[in-house]
Amino acid sequence: MRDIPARIRTNTLPDPAPVPKGLDTRIHVTLPHLRGLEGPARGLHFLPRQPARSVLNGRHTSRLRGRGLNFEELRDYMPADDVRSIDWKVTARTGKPYVRVFTEERDRPTLIVVDQRMSMFFGSVLNMKSVTAAECAALAAFAILEQGDRVGGIVFGDDLRAEIKPARSRAALNRFLSALASANQLLRPEAPTVPPQSINQVLGAVARIAPRNHLVIVLSDFDVIDDQTRKLVRGLSRHNDLILGLVTDPFADNLPPDAKLVITDGVLQAAVDMSDSQVHRDLTEFAKRRVAEIVDWQRQFGISVLPLTSAEDSLVQMRRLMGLGRR
Repeated sequence: MRDIPARIRTNTLPDPAPVPKGLDTRIHVTLPHLRGLEGPARGLHFLPRQPARSVLNGRHTSRLRGRGLNFEELRDYMPADDVRSIDWKVTARTGKPYVRVFTEERDRPTLIVVDQRMSMFFGSVLNMKSVTAAECAALAAFAILEQGDRVGGIVFGDDLRAEIKPARSRAALNRFLSALASANQLLRPEAPTVPPQSINQVLGAVARIAPRNHLVIVLSDFDVIDDQTRKLVRGLSRHNDLILGLVTDPFADNLPPDAKLVITDGVLQAAVDMSDSQVHRDLTEFAKRRVAEIVDWQRQFGISVLPLTSAEDSLVQMRRLMGLGRR
């Protein structure tokens, strides 16, 4: 399991092993299933011009800044040049006017970060949260490659992290989907218990790979966040376009008031009596506080938050959130 990141970097990762016939794709995704989302992804895009009802729009304009500019050269000022392009420091130093010439980036790198930790291996209505995150990641990856931009990603589990450098190529997309399917199929009730990798470690890796002018999409339930998470999100949002796909399950919003639950990490287990009103209230408020804090980052940092749920078809909700009709 631990050699997955190295095999991705060296492009030696084979397709995930064949899965049993009739595998329930609400629980685990397969590489063919993810590849099959290419057609449905058409119509989705992550360009600055968004439909009016898209959550990627701000109050007046798109939250997405689009492709940046690359500095090309300094040259002598010509009468037809825009005076705003004059480099006044160079002009003052040399005694003659110079202008800075820029060219628009031909494409823009996108990094899709997908959480496949054990906290995501839960679902009470339709999909596991891990499946919803994987499907939405695949839809976004196909849409971004289709619009001509570079796409790569980070797939992380409790004790693995695979990094795929953004590239405008089908090979990079296939490596990303293969890593995603492999990590997803490692999620099983009998999986060995290990200390989970923190979201802060992953966001630190994102800052290293995408220092500026990237589109960064993070799909996670954001299990266990703290002040450091907030600082990392704020730092990423200053120099990149940041979209947080917050994946939730309705069970957390409607905890049964009379249930007796057994919670386990695979080794230890604890009984939780939800008929105790204080226990029920504490757990409900804990779940709501985490969601409210992440949604509030949208206001604080000017980022976009996609509220994704494991209780609804991934394509349907992605199209709705991006202001598109049902297909």
